[in-house]
Amino acid sequence: MSNKTAASGQCLCGAVTITAANMHTDVSICHCSMCRKWGGGPFLATHCGSDVIIEPAEKVKRYRSSAWAERGFCTDCGSHLFYHMPESKEYIMPIGLFEQQQQIDVKSQIFIDEKPGYYDFANQTKNMTGQKFLPCMPPSKTNTTL
Repeated sequence: MSNKTAASGQCLCGAVTITAANMHTDVSICHCSMCRKWGGGPFLATHCGSDVIIEPAEKVKRYRSSAWAERGFCTDCGSHLFYHMPESKEYIMPIGLFEQQQQIDVKSQIFIDEKPGYYDFANQTKNMTGQKFLPCMPPSKTNTTL
């Protein structure tokens, strides 16, 4: 089970700061085609719940990437800031934004069936296909990827 910790970080240029009261110390890797297109590779993400402060708001651009989620980025440097599900208010954020990374563990990979063959991770993880992952989500989010 994941531990939680308070964490803070910022985008590449420092224009946007992030404070997460409950960042999970377990990291998930999403290999879905949308996450790979968004970042040029897999999304190494941590769940941060809804108690997240992202400021200043005027430096954050939100893009509605699906019917259930939006993605955010810094308007100055373009750093990816979050995957957000407005209905549940859950923020899933790139682990690389945070300064506190000593106790981080990669625990799972999802959409492993969409992972291209040109990379692999050495960590032993729980691996789930999209078909196995989606039924684990609450009913209102059955189309949700990271």
